[in-house]
Amino acid sequence: MNSVQIITDALSLGGIYALTALGIGLVFSVLRLANFAHAELVTVAGYALLIGVGLPLPLVLFMAAAASVLVAMATERLAFRPLRHVDQTTMLVSSFAVSILIQNIFVFFSGSRAKGVDILPALARQVSVLGADVSMVKLTTIAVCGATLVGLISFLRFTRLGLEMRAASQDFSMARNLGVRADRVILIAFALSGILAAVVGVLFVAEVGFVQPRLGLQLVIISFVGTVIGGLGNLTGAMVGGFLIGFIATLLQTFLPLELREFREAFLFGIVILILLVRPHGLFPARHLKERV
Repeated sequence: MNSVQIITDALSLGGIYALTALGIGLVFSVLRLANFAHAELVTVAGYALLIGVGLPLPLVLFMAAAASVLVAMATERLAFRPLRHVDQTTMLVSSFAVSILIQNIFVFFSGSRAKGVDILPALARQVSVLGADVSMVKLTTIAVCGATLVGLISFLRFTRLGLEMRAASQDFSMARNLGVRADRVILIAFALSGILAAVVGVLFVAEVGFVQPRLGLQLVIISFVGTVIGGLGNLTGAMVGGFLIGFIATLLQTFLPLELREFREAFLFGIVILILLVRPHGLFPARHLKERV
């Protein structure tokens, strides 16, 4: 395989994992919750695309983003806020319950079979890049992921709400004493995770061409591993971990013998174990992992 294709595939897949890992990391950084229901935010965006087939593209994209954000904020308000003062294990169990509930709602209304969605057929064509034929959908994924990462970094660094979120991620109790409103910061973290999930959902559906009730599940599991590798509670680490997982997965898919490629994930998680044996707290461990209030 051409090196340009390998780099393109790695950046595309790594971008998807990085955005998903950041969506998980944003919530974890302020609430110390590994929200596995994040998978369903990706799936919600996918089904919004299915419902919007035939409508103008800007409207369909808005529907996907709005659906993910609304579901994210609803789960925070209804499933997690009432449990915020109890054991974190209880909130983790709640996230699994929310995930399974939403999956079954999709199965009830839409069935368990995958349904084809072709919202951006123009992205299926190949273009020549430095002598290699590269899919437009992968180039678009790289560009959109890059722009989203820049936008998120700018929000966190240059806005008041971003400053409050960064302060809360370092020391929530001190941030509250300085006037940061806990409910608002946590709700914004969930809303941002919904936006990131919507971007991932749209890009992923554009590439695979279908939706199904467990669309986001594998993405979130692998991206959570990336978050752990990068360092739980560290957003930079989550981004780096997501890209690292994408690069490792792409290299395994490229260089493993054909008969071993179906076991790619076994090799991937084996490498993850080796990394964590050397760096048990991740590549960029968070300095402050205090209890949330």
